[in-house]
Amino acid sequence: MIESVGAISLLGYSPILGHCLKDCSFNRVAMSPNRLNRVWSNRTRAMELTKEVYNFKEEDRFSKGFDYESDSVVDRKPGLWPPNNKADNPSLHNPLLRQERMGCGWLGAVFEWEGVIVEDNPDHEKQAWLALAQEEGKSPPPSFMLRRIEGMKNEQAISEVLCWSRDPSQLKRMSLRKEQIYQALQGGVYRFRDGSKEFINVLTRYNIPMALVSTRPRKNLEEAIGSIGINGVFNVVVTAEDVYRGKPDPEMFAYAAQLLQFIPERCIVFGNSNLTIEAAHEARMKCVAVASKHPVYELSAADLVVRWLDELSIVDLKNLADVESSEFGAEPEVEMELEVEDDAYASSRVAIDDHDDFW
Repeated sequence: MIESVGAISLLGYSPILGHCLKDCSFNRVAMSPNRLNRVWSNRTRAMELTKEVYNFKEEDRFSKGFDYESDSVVDRKPGLWPPNNKADNPSLHNPLLRQERMGCGWLGAVFEWEGVIVEDNPDHEKQAWLALAQEEGKSPPPSFMLRRIEGMKNEQAISEVLCWSRDPSQLKRMSLRKEQIYQALQGGVYRFRDGSKEFINVLTRYNIPMALVSTRPRKNLEEAIGSIGINGVFNVVVTAEDVYRGKPDPEMFAYAAQLLQFIPERCIVFGNSNLTIEAAHEARMKCVAVASKHPVYELSAADLVVRWLDELSIVDLKNLADVESSEFGAEPEVEMELEVEDDAYASSRVAIDDHDDFW
């Protein structure tokens, strides 16, 4: 209201505070209709000027951002979104290299299958192991042991953790039987997790190479991929037949990066367990954890934790895969070697200079 009164005063009008004025005896005096119209006209102008003042303040407030690194206010144009892309390096002298880096073909995405792309019921895996133990006449494995073998290959779990057999033929037989029990419990029905299909479509649109890794047999995995209609989407598919060991060994992820022809630092792993996070970091890859069967706080070791894949953006992936290496134009600085003069030579030179000055 004070700014409105000041604005009216600047225009040459006397400030009006109501429909009636008060004389010196503090009695209310009625105004004429013409005077009343002028009052409303002045008030309208004052409101417009006040609105302009507040609009100017809003633009000035939103045109500046806060730099959390330097604790200072920095100028920023309104509407600057998305944020700066850390993957871009304006100092690169090669425009083709910069254009490639500004695109998305320089990073790869490595996905797990259950709990990331499709919905997963962890109870089916436990029930399959318990049923196999009953068929083989073995003691049922306790819950802590079932959590330990999560993500391992069947042969690896049977021989190294459960210690049921070390005969290769028996390992293969029990492994196939366990998968048959699991497929029977699962029912062969697969459903996308919310947001996963949309996220895959975004990566496909931006031509980001994708790999799929799983400890399931290739035949079962290919049937599952075909059942939800994403044949040919993944550039690389790594299954149990392609590796010797499963998680937490990084062999699956390293092999997927090799098939994608990317260095590990340029690959991002999408998983849903701490074993995946451990294997990805062991392979020098960034990991995005999907909180599908574990709470968010249990996956804090990941580089990024989301509940649904569609929460991510392309800028997020670029920032995660941002690495400083020679192939991106970041050359290591050459350390300069300082020449240290010999003390004896320096003292003798000073002595000679003093002798010359003396004579």
